[in-house]
Amino acid sequence: MKKLSSLVAAVSLALISQAHASETTASDKAIKLAKDTILIDTHIDVPYRIHDKWADVTKATDDGDFDYPRAVQGGLNAPFMSIYIPANLEFEGKGKSYQLANQLIDSMEAIVQRAPDKFAMADSTADIKAHFKQGKMSLAMGMENGSPIEGDMKNLKHFYDRGVRYITLAHSQSNHISDSSYDIRRKWKGLSPFGKELVKEMNNIGMLVDVSHISDDAFYQVMEISKVPVIASHSSLRKYTPGFERNMNDDMLLALKKNGGVIQINFGSSFVTAQAGSWYDQLKTAKADKKKEGTKLSKDFDAAYRAKNPFPFASLEQVLDHIDHVVALIGIDYVGIGSDYDGVGDSLPVGLKDVSSYPNLVQGLIVRGYSDKDIKKILSGNMLRVWQQAEEYAKAH
Repeated sequence: MKKLSSLVAAVSLALISQAHASETTASDKAIKLAKDTILIDTHIDVPYRIHDKWADVTKATDDGDFDYPRAVQGGLNAPFMSIYIPANLEFEGKGKSYQLANQLIDSMEAIVQRAPDKFAMADSTADIKAHFKQGKMSLAMGMENGSPIEGDMKNLKHFYDRGVRYITLAHSQSNHISDSSYDIRRKWKGLSPFGKELVKEMNNIGMLVDVSHISDDAFYQVMEISKVPVIASHSSLRKYTPGFERNMNDDMLLALKKNGGVIQINFGSSFVTAQAGSWYDQLKTAKADKKKEGTKLSKDFDAAYRAKNPFPFASLEQVLDHIDHVVALIGIDYVGIGSDYDGVGDSLPVGLKDVSSYPNLVQGLIVRGYSDKDIKKILSGNMLRVWQQAEEYAKAH
């Protein structure tokens, strides 16, 4: 066991050294642009991370992808914290998802109460702008998986009043609202009857509809129903990951442009490259083969597999390719950042390993010829536009 741990550590160290050697070095201009601009990342999984294993992210932490010092270093000042609810029968429709969602929201409010000089809750575009001027980090919230709505529109209003500003309709399994891109059982053939009414009511109250995770049929039904631009809070492109329905294809991007929405690019390697997705498929097959043999999987199985079969981390350049393709196909006004930090484990690209890394992305955009104005649109301008349109629609209704 000790030999295996040593081997895994050696391989990990070699991979880290290799990664550091090829990382982009951000210029002073890139660092300044990141810090002087409102920088919105629409999907960071801190709430569930600290629910599972508590850490004080108002200070430097030993693990995870987010804490206050690293966020400041990276210029992140407006993260959307994900109120993530696991997609399983234990939570769906039994009150547990509602309870967990409220507990996770409580944990975000506790961060602000513990460090009011550093953080402030944000539930409007006006809050984001005001906090930026005050030098405080805005904590906005999005709900990943609409399970806590539990078929009751009163719960939608409840979570809006608690500060949630987008809802990812489903997660990895179909729920009472929508089919999931990961779930082969297409229970609703898109949205459920309640889901269709929910989208309308989300528009009416100013809750953004998040189309990440849902099936293609559900996506197009949202496009038909929503009177407000939508977001894909943490999705990338199927062009680079053929067959991966969780990502968006070109036809969906064109529909998104017509809707006026925005796709927020996910950094997880399996969202960025087909090779990383294949690696996970091979790991799954290796586990299945062991079970067929009647062999009990050891706790170190994943680590041992990774040691023998190094994970093919995506590169910063490949993440930039996703941004480039969106811009080439539908324009600069429809793309942003939804990293999935703290949500994709040890699968983050070289050069984008945690929230201190955004200047590397900015540097890459500069090198590729993006203007400061366009970079600011990617960092926050496009998301702020969509959010503001949702606010204005709700005021008129």
